[in-house]
Amino acid sequence: MVAKNPLFRGRWTAKRFNATVINDIWPEVLFFTLVATMVYLVSEKTSHKLAISNQLLTVLGTVLGLVISFRTSSAYERYQDGRKMWTNITTASRNLAQMIWIHIPNEREDKGVQKKQTELQSIIEKKTMINLVQAFAVSVKHFLRGEEGVYYEDLYPLIAFLPRYANNPPAVQTAADRLPLWHIHDEHDVGFDGQVQNPRSAPAKDHPIQRTSSEPTHSKEKTLVDESKSEQNWKGSNRGRRSRRDSFDPEMALPQVDSEHPLKPARNPPEPSIYDYIPLLRFFKWCIRVMLRRAGPKELKHRKRKAYSEIVESNVPLEIMLVLSNYTAWLMRAGLLQPAIATGVTNNLTMLQDTLSNLERICNTPLPFAYQAHLRMSLWLYLFFLPFQIESAFKYLTIPGTAFASFLLLGFLEIGQEIENPFNYDLNDLDLDHFCLAIQRELHEITAHTSPNPAEFIFSAWNQPLAPADRRTAEQLAAVRGPYRGPDDLGEPGMDSVRRTLVKGWKDVDVMTRKL
Repeated sequence: MVAKNPLFRGRWTAKRFNATVINDIWPEVLFFTLVATMVYLVSEKTSHKLAISNQLLTVLGTVLGLVISFRTSSAYERYQDGRKMWTNITTASRNLAQMIWIHIPNEREDKGVQKKQTELQSIIEKKTMINLVQAFAVSVKHFLRGEEGVYYEDLYPLIAFLPRYANNPPAVQTAADRLPLWHIHDEHDVGFDGQVQNPRSAPAKDHPIQRTSSEPTHSKEKTLVDESKSEQNWKGSNRGRRSRRDSFDPEMALPQVDSEHPLKPARNPPEPSIYDYIPLLRFFKWCIRVMLRRAGPKELKHRKRKAYSEIVESNVPLEIMLVLSNYTAWLMRAGLLQPAIATGVTNNLTMLQDTLSNLERICNTPLPFAYQAHLRMSLWLYLFFLPFQIESAFKYLTIPGTAFASFLLLGFLEIGQEIENPFNYDLNDLDLDHFCLAIQRELHEITAHTSPNPAEFIFSAWNQPLAPADRRTAEQLAAVRGPYRGPDDLGEPGMDSVRRTLVKGWKDVDVMTRKL
């Protein structure tokens, strides 16, 4: 991912070249290089001269350069917008968690819609809603990657407790009573009765959660062994880093709940194939598929994840937001939120919804196909006729010159196309998993705060509030009998002396913090 250099980060493999655009443009570069070679050999080894006038070379090159620059700039702007939107999600999630955890009281009495409950019940309630804030970020991640549904290892444990049926519960549970959040999509092959129809993938009743490692190449048994030895392996720095990376499974920090459907991995990038390294083979693959489709009867289609999934219609973030909004409305009806804090909570919920809409806009608004096709065809024509125009002046240098020009121009064009949608699994895309895990850590850090009475920690021997003018501790200052007097203050004691001490502290700081 783009958090660090993806080419040289971690263990080096040939797959690291996917972080560049070489895999995508080398067939085109090779083609135009062969054209340049043909032009040079024919012009130099035969009596035929293929050179043509280069009058349009400068003009067309300038125009193409400006258009490609605009193409790359517009794609990078979308890339930056995506990162800004995730910053908004992080900020709003942090603000919501702080307001829920600190400003909602734990003491509840019977009053209107509010019912009396213990302090532990209040903490459970608030922590559950903060978990839903985390679930919102995770659901947005899956939404942007074109992954439908809620049955993922990092999402389902956070929302499994939410209501599933509109009638809570109906006498006979049917798919017609199921809320939109829990509707299963095509990959589960669900019938009208709400039951899984595919026997090969149908789990047993009360199917337990499957703890699939975030790294699909490692088996479950190896993960458990690595976890049992992780503390021992951390004794060596290099060995510790490798063991930590191999056993990395952040979903282990989530609740252990039962699922009626198998849970899919939290991060499931498509496996690279030979078509990713030799794009020219995709054409032959398409031809074979067309011929087989015409020759034989229609078979059952196998659904396979694409490297760049298209945006899907997803109601998961919306329904999580509805639950949080309903909770906020209940708090205001119960009088548990002050008006200013209620406004802040509502504003942050609105920010999350606006951010989701902006992210959807980025995914659903690609550059028009006509513009992309016309630009690529124009560039191909320019590169095709380039060796004809420069052969008479460059001779054998026409071959490396054409190769470099095609590599440069086609590379920028491909970069613009690659970063146009920065939410997939490509090495140059935004690291959405890192963003979600960072939000998870921050929310847990907020809920670790105990909200103590300020008097419990202010008047202690560790606090010197008036330093450097007065280095007595808060405990010593609070124990002083009579009015306050500064250490070197010869004036009247009391608040006047406190103010003189603060002024002296400013003077001392102003001198100590300036270089001579």
